Amino acid sequence: MRLDHVRRLSGPNIYLSRPVAIARLDLQGLTGHETTDHPGFADRLVAALPGLTSHHCSAGRPGGLLEAMARGTYFGHVTEHVTLELSGLIGREVYFGRTVLAGGPGDYEVILECPRDEPSGSTVVEQLITLAVRIVNGALAGRVPDPGADLASVAAEYEAGRLGVSTSALARAARRRGVPVRRVGDLNLLRLGYGRHRRTVWAAMTDGTSAIGMEVAADKRLAHRLLADAGLPVPAGRTAASSAEALEALREIGGPVVVKPLSGHQGEGVHIGLTSPPEVVAAFGAASGDEGEVIVEAYVPGKDYRVLVVGGRVAAAAELTAACLTGDGDATVAALVERVNADPARGEGHDRPLTRLALGPPELELLARQGHGPLTVPASGETVWLRRNANLSTGGTSRDVTGDVHPDVAEMCRRAAATVGMDVCGIDLRLPDIGAPPPAEPGNAGILEVNAAPGLRMHLAPWEGPGRDVAGDIIDLMYPEGSPSRVPVVSVTGTNGKTTTVRMIAHMLELSGLRTGMTSTEGVYVGGRLVHRSDASGPRSAEMVLGDRSVEAAVLETARGGIIRRGLGYDRADVAVITNITRDHLGVDDTESVDDLVDIKALVAEEIRRGGHLVLNAEDAASAGLAERRAVRGREPVVRYFALSADAPPLAAHLRGGGTAHLVEDGWLTEVCGDHSTRVLPVAEVAGAFGGHARHVVANALAAVAAARALGVPVEVLAAALRTFEPHTRNPGRGCVYQVGSNPVLVDYAHNPAAVGAMGAFVERRWGRSGVAAVTLPGDRSDELVGETARALAGTFGRVVVYEDEDLRGRRSGEMTRLIVEGLREARPDVLHHPAGDLKGALTSALDIAGPGEPVLLLYEKLQPVTELLDTLGAEPGA
Repeated sequence: MRLDHVRRLSGPNIYLSRPVAIARLDLQGLTGHETTDHPGFADRLVAALPGLTSHHCSAGRPGGLLEAMARGTYFGHVTEHVTLELSGLIGREVYFGRTVLAGGPGDYEVILECPRDEPSGSTVVEQLITLAVRIVNGALAGRVPDPGADLASVAAEYEAGRLGVSTSALARAARRRGVPVRRVGDLNLLRLGYGRHRRTVWAAMTDGTSAIGMEVAADKRLAHRLLADAGLPVPAGRTAASSAEALEALREIGGPVVVKPLSGHQGEGVHIGLTSPPEVVAAFGAASGDEGEVIVEAYVPGKDYRVLVVGGRVAAAAELTAACLTGDGDATVAALVERVNADPARGEGHDRPLTRLALGPPELELLARQGHGPLTVPASGETVWLRRNANLSTGGTSRDVTGDVHPDVAEMCRRAAATVGMDVCGIDLRLPDIGAPPPAEPGNAGILEVNAAPGLRMHLAPWEGPGRDVAGDIIDLMYPEGSPSRVPVVSVTGTNGKTTTVRMIAHMLELSGLRTGMTSTEGVYVGGRLVHRSDASGPRSAEMVLGDRSVEAAVLETARGGIIRRGLGYDRADVAVITNITRDHLGVDDTESVDDLVDIKALVAEEIRRGGHLVLNAEDAASAGLAERRAVRGREPVVRYFALSADAPPLAAHLRGGGTAHLVEDGWLTEVCGDHSTRVLPVAEVAGAFGGHARHVVANALAAVAAARALGVPVEVLAAALRTFEPHTRNPGRGCVYQVGSNPVLVDYAHNPAAVGAMGAFVERRWGRSGVAAVTLPGDRSDELVGETARALAGTFGRVVVYEDEDLRGRRSGEMTRLIVEGLREARPDVLHHPAGDLKGALTSALDIAGPGEPVLLLYEKLQPVTELLDTLGAEPGA
């Protein structure tokens, strides 16, 4: 068995609303084999990974996987469960897995859930699957594999890449409140919300945090000065640029004193309770660092507290205890440290609620002062201190005292935060008791520091007492109750008409006064301006629009390829539009049938917000049928059908039930709800519909009207938008007519049977004759679909010029021409077909073949070469 490759879907996808990784396995010699064909395999596998005994599998109960292996199951399925078990062993909490046949008989895809905020570039899941394959192969070879060393390496990488405790809590709190969350790369930086409501937060630092406040908090000398000027209690102290100045400060202040770096953090370099000159000189050398300066200040007796202030309110308070051990009369100091560090709540850095204890130079020095070393045995009940400073980052613990904070202490902390100018900060205090008023006597109470971007873990999961939802407090500060975090999102998918419909909706929203972000196959637009040129119908372009802080509404073209390869670039659209679902892209990405296409495009309908709007084509069975899918019904959508005729059965039934629909009635685009009708615009006035001859454009206009009305756009705005939707400027490359000499040239992107059939019908209705077609088709479609498209083309056109695009998409030169010609001949033996080497030759030949005034249909793959060619021919916009 071999792992071919792994790809990741970062957004909602056809398997799960959360990210997944898809691993392609080649079973090779195991093709067709089941677990029962290999006696002892299951026993050896479970011996290596005992946790597999609790896997439910399809049985829905512990032991289900064992039962499946006993009955006989394929090895792709086994690899799925081994990978999930390995994930759990490193603390990577994921539960969903599925194995499906893909391609040949030995090819399987294993779909595995990924943590929401795991970096998209992380290799952890690939390493886990690789290890799973190795374990399964080892068990097959008669061994009991030991994954220990390899798994430890993967675990280390996972720990290094996961969100910190504080940031992870912020992400969870935001999601609980319905706020969209995106992690930026592998940083502890979160992008919250959409469009104009987008915010960012980095650990406990928000995008509203004052830069000046950050600088003040980082400069302990300045912070103390500002606090003292405000009448707040701070320890007496001064800076020292030399050991002599430090000794002078000791004499001025009197012992004991604290020596600490001028801009240190997390308790690094802090020396507490110093009374003798040698201690102060040594502390100066250790704490001065590159800056060459330290702060020497009076030691304030009492207990250590951290008070978290969020938005001018005390959100939580904790009493901190420095890292220490309790002897049992038997274990050495080193053994006690090892015992404490075995607690899974302790980890390196900030990845766990608590930090692992260390026996480094500071700890050894303090141990020696207490008469201990790593190999001494403390007496039973003896407290042995490893640190004097009570920081969680150096192994300390916390006890929640939020409910004990005296109002005077709370007011003191609020004033301190306001004085420094921080929206979120941690106030370090020393007091006799946080539940009593601060002592009035100088030196008996003090604000030691104001911490910018304070860690939250001491409040989220204190060693003692209840946890506090301080992450929720920060999110509520950024998004107060009732304030939005999203902009209206319209997602449009389907086989044909997506780009035109998206452009129409965006034009409507712009005219309604909303600065609109739009993605389409031609690029990303914001406020009507192209900001990024590409085929922008996938998740990356959606993220680009939703991350733009000027955007007030988003209209997203959501194509099949992006859904399959990366999932959606958003969660929970307000409106989903499915124009139609017909035969296209068959043979691409393991898509073999229209049912496969329905399953893919249905995701857009399934991922709307609860009570959102669903716009469906009542004249297309696949689109209309989406309303009956269980996952769609679970969203309780407001369904809006559209159709060219009121006779479409789903639309007629919907209206009888009191629903809303959009249709053509007496020559008008009309909104109907029950017995009430609202006229929008005469069909004859829809720009680009050519008086209604382009029926597909009329259908697109109805879909766009339905979507815009779902967002509350007034009817008069819709009418104005459709009147001004001039195709050459607002819908280039879609149904655009140019005049070249006496011949109208119709330029369109049609490339599947339904689309070329619609274009042929339009040509005959508009000009009363078929004319000539110059065509190319994409080479990545199946031979069958290419032939079917060619046959549809022959239904209208008896004279066809065939050319191949520069990008053959894996085809051999001449192969597409042969397939197209074969399809034309099959449908129309008398067809006149002419090969052309390129686009220019094809259009020139078509114009030469066409009689005076005859229309020419030009189908293309890339628009820019077409517009450049038309310019050289002196083409003018036609009608």
